[in-house]
Amino acid sequence: MPAMNPYLNFNGNAEEAFNFYKSVFGGDFTMIGRFKDMPEEYRGPESEWNKIMHISLPIKGGNILMGSDSPEHMGKVIVGNHMHISLHPETKEEADKLFNGLSAGGNVVMPMADAFWGAYFGMFVDRFGISWMINVDTQQK
Repeated sequence: MPAMNPYLNFNGNAEEAFNFYKSVFGGDFTMIGRFKDMPEEYRGPESEWNKIMHISLPIKGGNILMGSDSPEHMGKVIVGNHMHISLHPETKEEADKLFNGLSAGGNVVMPMADAFWGAYFGMFVDRFGISWMINVDTQQK
């Protein structure tokens, strides 16, 4: 079974929200990436460069709370698109099986592909309206 973690989306206040969560849960962020840290072709407008592209906060029990700010060109975050279930299988083969099975009858947002952060990644909304992300860390494989 792959690891399964909540992934929260925000309208520009992800850093504030995660500092609050850190004050409650404790611990330290394992990653804080900003849009300015992305390769130039993915950055978007300069007004968004300091927003959070990805942040991770380990929570007791082996869980990780993750999140990001939603870029303006992707639309405002509203209830219904503000949370994803993020799966972390160990292999590309397992990722493809999960992606193909869960996305059947749904809407593929990003097909599974190698990503610039060293992962095999894809996103979709299943036929029931649930948003999913699948991420295989290929740097350790």
